[in-house]
Amino acid sequence: MDRRTFVKSSLGAAGLLVTGLDPFARGDISLPQPPRVQVRSRPQEKASPLGMPGLFPGRVVEVHDPEAVIGNRVSQPVVRNMLEQGMKELTGERTVADAWAKFIEPADIVGIKINPSGAPACCSSPEIVREIIAALQLLRVPASNIIVYDRYAYEIDVGSYQVLLPPGVQILGIQDGFSDVSGYDPNIFCEASFFGEWETRSYMASVVANKVTKIINVPTLKDHSASGVTGCLKNLGYGTFNNVARSHRSPFSFTNPLIGIMCSVEPLRSKAVLHIMDGMRQVWHGGPLTQAQDFILQTGTLYLGTDPVAIDTIELETIEKTRREKGAPSVWERNPESITQNSHEFYHNAQKNLFYRQPAHIAAAGTLGLGISDLKQIDHRRIA
Repeated sequence: MDRRTFVKSSLGAAGLLVTGLDPFARGDISLPQPPRVQVRSRPQEKASPLGMPGLFPGRVVEVHDPEAVIGNRVSQPVVRNMLEQGMKELTGERTVADAWAKFIEPADIVGIKINPSGAPACCSSPEIVREIIAALQLLRVPASNIIVYDRYAYEIDVGSYQVLLPPGVQILGIQDGFSDVSGYDPNIFCEASFFGEWETRSYMASVVANKVTKIINVPTLKDHSASGVTGCLKNLGYGTFNNVARSHRSPFSFTNPLIGIMCSVEPLRSKAVLHIMDGMRQVWHGGPLTQAQDFILQTGTLYLGTDPVAIDTIELETIEKTRREKGAPSVWERNPESITQNSHEFYHNAQKNLFYRQPAHIAAAGTLGLGISDLKQIDHRRIA
């Protein structure tokens, strides 16, 4: 197959079908086993050492400042200081420029994968994206070689990123409508039939497959009704491939193992070199789209690392802690009485959910070599 290969997902040599890994499941529900996922990827001549889990497997730097977000407004100077401290702590470098230079070169075409889903209540903060762009320009990456992107153009429009980011930077919505496939590479895909759907393939975005050379991932700190949480892995995988909503149909979800499999597909895996989770706000229920302020905390935190599994593991623990404090059920909940078909009820009642969530997708991604999911092995560094 010339430069491309067709890989069947299994726990054999390919190692792409991951089941189980749900030690906290409870209740009498027997969840359906996920189907086999077939992957057609682009083999790298040599996998990049910067690719997931990157230069610092298991290391998560958490930077918190109570002044970062006040009155629902993010402070640009505070975020700048937080990002500078976090990058130096992550890399061990003495200067900010040297820290960024470990990942980016002036000739790179850099994709910044944002999460506009949930705008305006909670999305990748423009203030953080602006600081990332400033750091790239410090390394002499031209503005024209910086592409801020996500799957849906309309969500980028809702977030007003076009007017909030510096001029000259490219702002790209991969698809204009739900059926638009013009922005995807037909030669790289994941294929599986989850619920007997007509279109069984999800294709990789052309901007990832063929244009950018490095990706900086900027997810948000929020729960998700199907996957448990929206973190580094889901933002990257489901934001790079199309036709992903078919993986969950109430009340069942196959986001595990699909999220991890998508993140393991080349060239996405090798190009994603840095993850900066926006924890300015924490959505602890109703994610990813909620606008209900009762479920959104102003937390003023950043999480930095090259290991998306480790960051998402910390995120999962953080959201679980908040849900316990609020009296909401765990994202591992398997009680049939917690499931509702009424989306309005879900968005306004933290006791209800639309799916049996699959937070085990994080540990499953770890088994694919994307990072470390064992809390005891994670080097969690906190900066206040």
